[in-house]
Amino acid sequence: MKDGIEDVHNLSLNALGIQMVRAGVYGRVPNEEEIGIRIMDIEEGFVVEVDRDGEIISDPEEIVEEDDVLIYMPSGITNSFGELYGIGEIAKRLDVSVSLHTPYYMDLGMNTEITESCIDNIRRAATIVNALDGDIVVTGLGLYTGKMSREETDANIEENVAAIMEWWKDNKIRPKLGVEITGHQSAYGSLDQILDLCDSIDGIVPVINFPHHHSRTNGSLTEPEDFIDLIQQVEPYCKSSIHAAFAGVEYSDGNEKRLTPIKKGDLKFEPLAEALCTLNPDATIISSSPLLEHDAMYMRIINERVLSKRVAKALKEKKKAELAAAAEE
Repeated sequence: MKDGIEDVHNLSLNALGIQMVRAGVYGRVPNEEEIGIRIMDIEEGFVVEVDRDGEIISDPEEIVEEDDVLIYMPSGITNSFGELYGIGEIAKRLDVSVSLHTPYYMDLGMNTEITESCIDNIRRAATIVNALDGDIVVTGLGLYTGKMSREETDANIEENVAAIMEWWKDNKIRPKLGVEITGHQSAYGSLDQILDLCDSIDGIVPVINFPHHHSRTNGSLTEPEDFIDLIQQVEPYCKSSIHAAFAGVEYSDGNEKRLTPIKKGDLKFEPLAEALCTLNPDATIISSSPLLEHDAMYMRIINERVLSKRVAKALKEKKKAELAAAAEE
């Protein structure tokens, strides 16, 4: 991960979105050297929390006791949890903002064992990003399966998100929890649903996934004005900054089929660049393209090109006005 942050910096980019792909956890008993030290100081495995008589403790500064069960991730993003703090400092020094996306399958609506596992994954993601001093945890919330009405699913999702935010505050988690627009009609996560959820629950923010929204709305993002309207709807909820994702996309009947490189499909980056130069928001755009860093650099180049044209046009108009004023004198 340290190399990844340095690579992002060397490519003249300044944000890294981490994917929490393998989120499985296992438990083990602490060895003699681990008893009496902080969770964050355990070097063997990526220990994220402890189970103490059925109570899950997520505070990395908690002292390990003899009867604790250490909960660890075999596929943690670093060798040990304690390494996250130093990597976070490197990211700050290189001006690389860090975010983390939870596993893409999430189910906070059915209230099954899977739901409990998904909530645990969000909590662990929060603990990780907090240690990195990152900006945001991004997540989806669930699907409509047909086993439960949409109204019941929505109610369960709202209740579970509210409980997560209570845990968030109790554990003094600094990064934001971002709820992402989803790309399928069968998934919770239209723009209106997410904004309504932000109105209902304090502390969460909307995340604009442009290809997902484009798919759900059957190709609504074509002109700069379309992007401006979307950004202006979301911006009041985003507090310090907007978090978003961009890629090309193929879709049909209001559903995303697959993400593509940016140069493919009818979702173009140039109109978004025009919108960003018009609004000048504080925004982070993560590449979700199959060509991750290639398309991230392509977006940066397009944005700089649009901005340069605007500056050149403004200077030309200013010079023209000055010449006209001098001619009148």
